[in-house]
This record gives sequence, C-alpha cells and structure tokens, in this order.
Amino acid sequence: MTQVDTESQAPPAAKLTLLTLTTMVVGSMVGAGVFSLPSRFAQETGVAGALIAWAVAGTGMLMLAFVFQRLAIRRPDLDAGVYAYAKAGFGEYLGFFSAFGYWASACVGNVTYWVLIMSTIGAIAPALGDGDTVLAVVLSSVGLWSFFFLIRRGVKEAAAINRIVTVAKIVPILVFIILALFYLNPHVFAENFGGADYAGSLFQQVKGTMLATVFVFLGVEGASVYSRHAKRREDVGRATVLGFLSVFAVFASVTIVSYGIMPMGEIAELRQPSMAGVLEHAVGTWGQVFVSVGLIVSVLGAYLAWTLMSAEVLFVAAKDEDMPRFLGRSTSADVPVPALVMTTLLTQVVLVVTLFSDDAFNFALDLTSALTLIPFLLAAAFAVKIARRGFGGDLVIPALATVYTAFLLYAAGLKFILVSFIIYAPATVLFVMARREQGRRLFSARELVILAVSIAGAILGIVALAVGWISL
Repeated sequence: MTQVDTESQAPPAAKLTLLTLTTMVVGSMVGAGVFSLPSRFAQETGVAGALIAWAVAGTGMLMLAFVFQRLAIRRPDLDAGVYAYAKAGFGEYLGFFSAFGYWASACVGNVTYWVLIMSTIGAIAPALGDGDTVLAVVLSSVGLWSFFFLIRRGVKEAAAINRIVTVAKIVPILVFIILALFYLNPHVFAENFGGADYAGSLFQQVKGTMLATVFVFLGVEGASVYSRHAKRREDVGRATVLGFLSVFAVFASVTIVSYGIMPMGEIAELRQPSMAGVLEHAVGTWGQVFVSVGLIVSVLGAYLAWTLMSAEVLFVAAKDEDMPRFLGRSTSADVPVPALVMTTLLTQVVLVVTLFSDDAFNFALDLTSALTLIPFLLAAAFAVKIARRGFGGDLVIPALATVYTAFLLYAAGLKFILVSFIIYAPATVLFVMARREQGRRLFSARELVILAVSIAGAILGIVALAVGWISL
C-alpha cells in the first residue's frame, strides 16, 4: 500500500455513525480493567468503601464525560479532543505534552492487555507465569505486530471489527454478574461490608482504589478523540455519554457482587484475572474457563480501539504542526501508518520493560492512569476557561471535573507522578523537531519554565529509582 503525504493529498476521513462511535467508547472502556476489579478493590477496601469509591469515580467521570460532550458541541473546530483542548486552552507546549501523555498512556495500557492475556493462559501454561516471562513477552510481541498489520489495512475495517467484538465481550461479563448474584452469600457479603481488616481510614481505603477506577474508565473520551470521523458532530457527545452510562453499572456491579462470593482477604490474593477466580469459586472450573475466554476476546477488542485512538492523536497533532511532519502522513485508506508504527514500537519497548517489574500488570495499570490524568486535567480546565467567558454553559460541571481530576493526581501519589515525568521530559525532542521544521523559535519564556519543571521532575524520578526511594 503506497504512502502519501497528506499535506499534498488529504484522503477523505472514514465517516462513523453514532452506533459505531458509541461502541468505540464501550470497546475502549471495557477491556483488561473490568476483569481485574474484584482483586484490586478487595486489596484496598470492603463493600462500604467500594460503594463510596464508585460513587466518587462515577460522578467525577460523568462530569468529565459531560465536559467532552460540551466541548465537542461548542468547539467543533477542535479534533482529537483531549490534545486539542489542552492546546487551545494553555498553549502549544502543554498541548504537545497532553498529546504525548495521552498517546503514551494508551501504549502502556496496551501492555496491560498483553500481560493479562498471557497471565490468563499462564493458568494452564506455567511457562507464561503472570504474563511477564520471556516467553510471554515473545508471544505478546507476535500479537502486537499482527494487530499492526490488521489496522494498517484500513480504519473502517478495524472500526467494524471493534463493533462486533464489543457485543461479543459484553456477554460473558453480564453472565458473570447474573451468576454471582445467583450464588451470592448474604453472610459473606455482610462480613465483607465494613472492611474492618484494613489499616487506615475509610478515606484512605477509597483513595487506594482511585487509580483502578481511572483505568477502567479510560476510553470515555474515545468518541472525542475520533471526532474527525463522525458523520454528525453532535454524535460525538451523545456517544460519549451513552458509552459511559452503559459501562458504569457493569463495572460497579462486577465489583460489588464479588464481595458476596468469597471473603475479601481471599479475593485480594487471587491471581489476575481475579474475576475468573471468583466465578470458579462459585460454579467450578468451567467458570474460570468461561471468564478467561471472555477476557481474551474483550482485551483484544479494547486493544484494537486503543491503538486506533493513540495513533489518531499523533496524526492530528502532526497535522496541527505540534509533532514532526512525518507523523502526519497517511495511506490512501486513511491509516496514519507512521503514527501507528510509533505506537507499536513504544508498546513493544514497555513490554520488554515488564520483564524487570515486580508486578507488571498493576504497575502498567497504575502508570497508564497517571499518564492520562494531566491530559484530562487540562481538558477540564479548558472547559472551565470557556465557561467563565460565557461560551461553555454553567461553571459547575467543568469545575467539578477539574477538582475530581486534581484529586486523582493526589491519589496517584508521588511515585507515579515522578515516573510520568521520566516519560514526558524526553518527548520534548519531538516538539523541538516540529519547531525546527517550521523555522520557529524553539521555546518561549513560559515554555522554558515548563521545560525546566519537566526535566527537574524526570531527574528526581531517575534518582528516586536509582537509590530505591521508588521501585517498579
């Protein structure tokens, strides 16, 4: 397939319907995270804490969904939502960081998918371990590049596959919820209610679940990221809210019903995917097999959606001259191949890094969440900015979204903020390349301050890793 430079020949964007956009949101949200929820929550809190955590996360993420909905309608000139909103609100350099951070989070998130698939198969093939052995990384790499060639064939084809997979993967999750309700033991549920076995206040318990909730809700912005392909602009906002509401009840239900099957101490010790262990306890071995097959279908579908979105962000950033020009090229089938190559390469690198991590899945999950928080915070703050000018409606929703995202940064903790800086700071090389291509001054005075902060944070992060203050 011949590559063409879109600066001289722009292929028409594939147009997607409301249904397809909604399934892209659901497809990108329902992935690895939902299958890990029982154990992740049981490690931190009981039923009461879980209910509070979902109330906080659901409200906060709904505010973010409304923010993306409003911005899609009020600023239809901005494509690739998360990145474009940061640039429009706070300048090119922070917009660049937002684009890069969102892209990097998608790549790290894709790693969690491959780790979880290999961990699932590892239950019957010990050589794969918890998804972080050499054999697991080799097999994951084969899958990674296979998807690269699939997506390279065309966006329309990949989006259609995602719509089919989305329907297929929702079924086993719903079956899990129904069976768990049928086998729910009220006595076990009552014993798990208070979370008395956990040290720390209820606030600390809830705080400990926040990154897990961020991870499972990533993708709520999916329709916004892919906005240039929508048949009707208003469908972007509708797909965002519809997708969010569709999965919120599912995520919360998976978590809560699990507390009625096993003592939370036992749930906390289950290997991932913990949903399989919970159902096995309830109905026997076939339950584990059923969930495991559903997980593999689900994760592959989410991987497809995330890869599409991350490549799209790099592509649009390059078209806006905030990334080097080579990333703004696409094929006649509307596939941004250079951006797709970079996405696949970074995912490959992080896959190799998992060999050196103590807990590859949880570390990649938490880092994915942390990397996404800065782009989300900037988008919410931009909504506050235009609301104050009288163009974005009332101020309450964007203000709540901003406060919620800032709280998530606090909940992430210093470790993941420093590791995020290690990833963000070197990315400035791409920004410099873009500025040089345009013959522009590399940094303004304000941008130099941002650069200094990012470099200082990266140096501190490297030192912290070197001396053992933080670990992977």
